Order: sequence, then C-alpha cells, then structure tokens
Amino acid sequence: MSRSDERPPPPDALAGVFQVWSVERVEDTVRYVGDPLVPPDAVVDELRTAFGQRGYDLRLERQSTDETGAGDGRRVPTTGGSAYVLVAEPEATSTGSIPWLNVGLLLATIVSTLYVGATQWYYIPVAEAPLRLFEAWPFVVAMLGVLGIHELGHYVAARYHGVDVTLPYFIPFPSLLGTMGAVINIRGRIPSRRALFDIGVAGPLAGLVATTVVTVIGLTLEPITIPQAVLESDAGYTIDFHDPLLLQGLDALVTAAGLRATVGPGESLHPIVFAGWAGMFFTFLNLLPVGQLDGGHIVRAIVGQRQETVAAAVPGGLFALAGFLYLTRDPPPIGFGVWTLWVFWGLLSLGFAYAGPARPTIDESLDRRRAALGVLTFVLGLACFTPVPFEITAAA
Repeated sequence: MSRSDERPPPPDALAGVFQVWSVERVEDTVRYVGDPLVPPDAVVDELRTAFGQRGYDLRLERQSTDETGAGDGRRVPTTGGSAYVLVAEPEATSTGSIPWLNVGLLLATIVSTLYVGATQWYYIPVAEAPLRLFEAWPFVVAMLGVLGIHELGHYVAARYHGVDVTLPYFIPFPSLLGTMGAVINIRGRIPSRRALFDIGVAGPLAGLVATTVVTVIGLTLEPITIPQAVLESDAGYTIDFHDPLLLQGLDALVTAAGLRATVGPGESLHPIVFAGWAGMFFTFLNLLPVGQLDGGHIVRAIVGQRQETVAAAVPGGLFALAGFLYLTRDPPPIGFGVWTLWVFWGLLSLGFAYAGPARPTIDESLDRRRAALGVLTFVLGLACFTPVPFEITAAA
C-alpha cells in the first residue's frame, strides 16, 4: 500500500498534543476540530511526522465557531468564540515534471550575468573573442550563489514549517549586476508567527553568510588589470562604489591577517568583491520593514499588527534621505543623482506598505529568543547600508 492510500491518524493518536472534539471529512481532506494541549504554534511540529508517514500535509487554523461544528450537531467546546482546526490534506505527489520557467529564467540570468561580468568587470572584448565570455564564471558563481543561497534559506524554512513554496525565480537584467535578484512565491498559508519569522529571517541570514564568504575570498584574489584603452577612454564620467560598514570591517580583518591583495595603479579589486557588495546592498533592501519584504515578515512576527505603523514610516524616511542628498550633494555630470535611487525605493516601499504584510493563521506572540535574533538581523542589515551606495563623478 502506498502512503497516499493510508488513512490519516485516528483522534487517539493526537492525545497529549491536540484534544479532538469532532472529525470532519471533505473528500480527501480531514479536519480535526478541538483545542491544542501544547502551545498552538507547536502543534504542527509535534504531529508533522505522524501525519507525514501516512502521506498527509498538516496545518493548524483558527476559525470562528460559526464556521465550525461537530458534524453531528453536537456543540463544540470552544474559548472566546473560536475553535482550532487541524487540517490534514494528502501530500501533493510530484509528477517529475521539470519547472521550465525556473530553469529558463536561471539560464537567461546566467547568460546576462556572464555578459555583464565579462564586459564590465573583467574588461573582456567579447565582440572580438566570444568564447572568452566564460572567463567571467567566478563572478557568475559569486553573484548567483549569494542570491540563490538567500532564496534557499527561505525555501528550506518554508518547507520545514509545511508551507507550500516555489523554487526560486531568477530575474535576468543586463545591467551592472546582470540580474535584478531572485524571488520565491509562497503559495501556502503561513501557520504561525514563528513560521513567518523563520521564513523571513532565514533568507537574509543565509545570504549574509554567503556574502561574507564571497567578499573575503574576493579580497584575497589578485586584482584585475584595467586595459589601457579603458583608462584612456573619454566616457565623461566614472562610477565609484562606496563600501558599507560590513564590507569595511571584512576588509580590515583580511588586511590584519595579511591576506589582502594589493591593488596598484591601473588595477581594480577582483569582481567577486563587487558580488559581495551587491549581496550586502540586496540584504539591506530586503530588510526594509514593509509589506512582504523579509523585513516586513520579521517585524510582523515580532510586533504583530503594529508592523503597519512601522511600515508607514519607511517611505517617508527614504524620501527624506533622498531630499537630504539632493540638497547637500553637487549635481551629477550626467543628470542622475543617487537621491533618485531612494526616491525609487520610497515609491516601491509605499506600494509594499499599501499591500500590507503577510498574516499568519495563528497570530500569537513570538518567543524572546526569536525576537532577539530579529533585532540582531536588523543590526546586521544596517551594517550593509550606506546612504550613498555609488557615486557618479566627472572623469578626470
């Protein structure tokens, strides 16, 4: 007998974890109505294995007594006009099909990142030697590795809590990065604040570990020689990237250890360092506490519905930063100032705040250890921030 043919656990198998008042069946879905005997956000963790062995996914919901009943007309004992419902559904069976959209976007992102890395960071004349494009593979591995590990953190945490989630969708873009990042789509309900927190915090923390490793490796590698033709070109402007505190700290540690590569005239740091810089920049943006960004998930899990008050202040803060930079910095040589970056993100955060945060099914307080980890994550996020990430200056 296959797992999908097995019956779900009987009510007695839930003893000590969930007190069952009634059992309802709707086709293959089984609903256990009752009360948790352990903290509600621990019920699914306690019973996941027992149900999983029988081929069932599990989630806990809280519904008003008007929406639940005993099935046989009996009154269901509840507290505060609501009841808990443990919902068991057959696990989705994999058809073995290939996620072509994910694969196609990943391949397109690899190509765009290869091209950007080769032409803009390794100074390779791709038009003259197309096959040299692949010399930029370290930049691709570093850039997509940082983004992929960030999304993998979300994916693993979501699957751990039984939340249905897609594989990452990478976004190709032939810019200075070669990509606009990656996203995953959460398709299932988030059962609790604990699950919401774990899913939200796992991405930034995993991504920061990858970013740190990439940055340290890049700082130890031999610099790239800038071709004389590039040095003598009359582009009219140059773009200088400013380092956030985290990158400055890693640079100091690598230098103190005697591992820092020396950059001479006509040379630039290895492109992998820029992949680390980009990872830090993406981390800070993802930790903005608005809507369904990672920061929004974390703050919603910690403070509950008060997250909306926090989110409302974010666009104003970004617009204020943009205004400050506009008034205090010299006009750029080509009509683009970094203040426009913060105007753009102010508008985006306004949209995220309007859309609102994710709402867990069981909306109960988060434990102190997770709250402390959330605060630490935001501190690390601030270490990835610099008010002027890049600066456009007139070429000498």
